[in-house]
Amino acid sequence: MKGSQLGEFEEIVLLAIALLYDDAYSAAVVEELSQRLERPMSLGAVHRTMQRLEEKGLVQSRFGEATAERGGRRKRLFTVTTAGEQTLQEARKIRNDLWADIPKAAFGGGLV
Repeated sequence: MKGSQLGEFEEIVLLAIALLYDDAYSAAVVEELSQRLERPMSLGAVHRTMQRLEEKGLVQSRFGEATAERGGRRKRLFTVTTAGEQTLQEARKIRNDLWADIPKAAFGGGLV
């Protein structure tokens, strides 16, 4: 992969940010991933990963409006950048190509 390679956790966090689109903040990403992966996620690990993705230029963040439910604090919202989208598309292509090239006999003929 050219440019910035993603680890598995970075990839799923980036996908969750894209999925949540305009409502992607740390707690929402944790909730989404916990439900989809059926295992608990660490808020700290997700938040650090989101920061790392921003440092790589794959996401950008902005502060939302302050809300009473958050005690007047603002959410830090993340969105996928063009570079992030391209990185995800490349990761998807690589995975799809690998799956397509696995011989049926590799899994006893039942999985592919």
